[in-house]
Amino acid sequence: MLKVIDTAVPIACWSCSVAHNDSTLFCPHCSKIQPAAAGDFFQVFSLDRGFQIDLAALETEFHRMSRKLHPDRFARATEQEREWSLADTALLNDAYRTLKDPLHRTEYLLKLEGAEIGEEHAGKDRKNQQDPSRVPADLLEEVFELNMQLEEMRMARKMGEEDPALQADLEQARKKFEGLLATVDEDLRAQWQVWDAGDTTARQAAQKTMVALLDRRRYLSNLVRDVTETLGA
Repeated sequence: MLKVIDTAVPIACWSCSVAHNDSTLFCPHCSKIQPAAAGDFFQVFSLDRGFQIDLAALETEFHRMSRKLHPDRFARATEQEREWSLADTALLNDAYRTLKDPLHRTEYLLKLEGAEIGEEHAGKDRKNQQDPSRVPADLLEEVFELNMQLEEMRMARKMGEEDPALQADLEQARKKFEGLLATVDEDLRAQWQVWDAGDTTARQAAQKTMVALLDRRRYLSNLVRDVTETLGA
């Protein structure tokens, strides 16, 4: 059963004028399709905001709503309703893809809560990632050594040479950084629980920690990518 979320922005149904939240795809009173709005993805599925969600229930609801929005159901509807069915389907797909993925869901919810996340804040491009000021303090020496090894490997490849020892070192480095990524993911899941169950103070602390973890994760992911690309060149 759908529930209206307290934080939703109320708007009136175009057909029956009964109020509902701005991300409801079908009026809970008359069941008429509603125009897609720029509300949050949790409201699309009538979920309270939270990092831990029932993925099986999310998938079930996604398929149920997808069937309701299928264009064939609106073959005899007005042109406007047919257009809404397409727009709502796109919104539903975006919401589902975001919420089912743990990392995307985490980033999305933190942004809804006002956190500054993304390449414009954390620096996702390679130039910024090589900035020494952005290197996590505990990885400073290893990253310095890694960058030297990567450059050495690229030069060797340009000259048509192979260096088995250097390749083994890089593969070992990649394995370590992948392990550090797994640790970050475990730490993120722990913070989900703190945020979902906490009060305002606990949530603020958890949010700050998660933003830092995502920044670290982004940095580690780029290191793994650089090693993988260099080894596969």
